[in-house]
Amino acid sequence: MDSVDRGLVHALHIDGRAPFRDIAEVLGVSENTVARRYRKLRTEGLLRVVGTVFGARLGYVPWTVRLRCTPDAAAAVARALADREDTSFVYLLSGGTEVSCNVQARSAQEQDVLLLHKLPRTSRVVSVSAHLLLRGFALPMGWKGLHWLTPEQAARLAPEPVEQSTDPVELDEGDKALLHELNRDGRASYAELSAVTGWSDSTVRRRLAALRRTGVLRFQLDLPPAVIGFPTEARLWINAQPSRVVQVAEALARQPEVAFAALTTGPTNLVAAVNCRDTGDLGHFLTERIAALEGITSMETAPIIRTVKRAGALLL
Repeated sequence: MDSVDRGLVHALHIDGRAPFRDIAEVLGVSENTVARRYRKLRTEGLLRVVGTVFGARLGYVPWTVRLRCTPDAAAAVARALADREDTSFVYLLSGGTEVSCNVQARSAQEQDVLLLHKLPRTSRVVSVSAHLLLRGFALPMGWKGLHWLTPEQAARLAPEPVEQSTDPVELDEGDKALLHELNRDGRASYAELSAVTGWSDSTVRRRLAALRRTGVLRFQLDLPPAVIGFPTEARLWINAQPSRVVQVAEALARQPEVAFAALTTGPTNLVAAVNCRDTGDLGHFLTERIAALEGITSMETAPIIRTVKRAGALLL
């Protein structure tokens, strides 16, 4: 990618629905150039803007799940998980016998069906470990590896801030149709969104803005880190002293390699996803940067050998 591509990627990372005109002004190129570059990256399967639902605003419960499978089964289990609309970030790990994914459960009943019945009853799943995500410290939409623009340029593209509210949000059928279409294509035109909702353009604009403002709707880039020079990915499970776990999590979130970090339940209390330039970079990160953090008592690292699904489908 050249500087225009990298600037475009960072701009869409900031706001997935930023008008090409605004991005072009920030990059100092024509609107046609930005549109052409986007179409090329989109057509080649290198970049996609995805509208995702922040389940916490709807009362959903987030989990991260690890499954160990028989050697012949991991790929099939990963694909089956990726086909579910409540999963995201489905990975094959280590030697290809382990699968990791995130799950949003709409209810305790759905959570029980998946974690207590469906997965353990699959004969080729050797073990299941499920960890409740208690608090996020770094999220994929904040990953610093995508940064390219200056702070001044980035500020010009920043969307309206999300309201700080815990009031429940109610969705109607039109909202659900809107969110499903944005999940398919986060940059779908207002005409396309009007067609699937039956709403006027003005209603679509108003409701889309409201869903963003309340924090229900977020936009993520579905982009392989290798495209921008980070082909080595890994998941980390970290155990930190309870008195220092927040301090460790905050330190993790400041690391440019860390795309995700959260406090969890289970035998370890932190999970993280890291993107590095090569195995040497990963080794340096683990042994010199992470090892230097006070409060870590143990850490397990699992390299990602295949990504089956990144930003997930909707759960509505």
